[in-house]
Amino acid sequence: MKRVTLPELPYAYDALEPVISRRIMELHHSKHHAGYVKGANAAMEKLEAYYEGDTTIDIRAVMRDFSFHMNGHILHSIFWNNMRPPRDDEPGGELRDFIESSFGSVGTFKRVFSEVAKSVEGVGWAVAYTDGKEIYVGYVEKHNLYHIAGFKPILVLDVWEHAYYLQYENRRAEYVENWWNVVNWDDVEKRLKEVI
Repeated sequence: MKRVTLPELPYAYDALEPVISRRIMELHHSKHHAGYVKGANAAMEKLEAYYEGDTTIDIRAVMRDFSFHMNGHILHSIFWNNMRPPRDDEPGGELRDFIESSFGSVGTFKRVFSEVAKSVEGVGWAVAYTDGKEIYVGYVEKHNLYHIAGFKPILVLDVWEHAYYLQYENRRAEYVENWWNVVNWDDVEKRLKEVI
């Protein structure tokens, strides 16, 4: 099985300030995301041993670990690219057309996505998915629950406490609202075009 590696960020750790602090980005990327990469690779090693006949491995536990860590790696890899230094802009082009077709307006989409992000119980993600025809908003808890099979995530927001607590403490809603200032709409549109 091909191992995964920690991707480089497309910007410096301090590039998202003041929305997300350098310290949060540094810890989030170099510790948390790196941990998911390590966990996914460890699970793959166990899976390979199981495939080769090691019957001492608890395959159910290993599959759960693989799902958790690999989804953590994939979602974080999208998350980093879904952001860019603060800029006041809105989606345009085909992305705007899809959003307006699915939600009526960009404002409604942002409101719905924000409310989903604020309502995730415990740890998880707000996610905008597409099937190439419409955009849907949902959430993923613990990296591996409530995923819509076959739908591609195009915009993700990490609402695990490690993503914001050092700066926003328990004010998740403030973090979510400020996060819109660093959304990289060009990356979101690129992901959409890979499906349509």
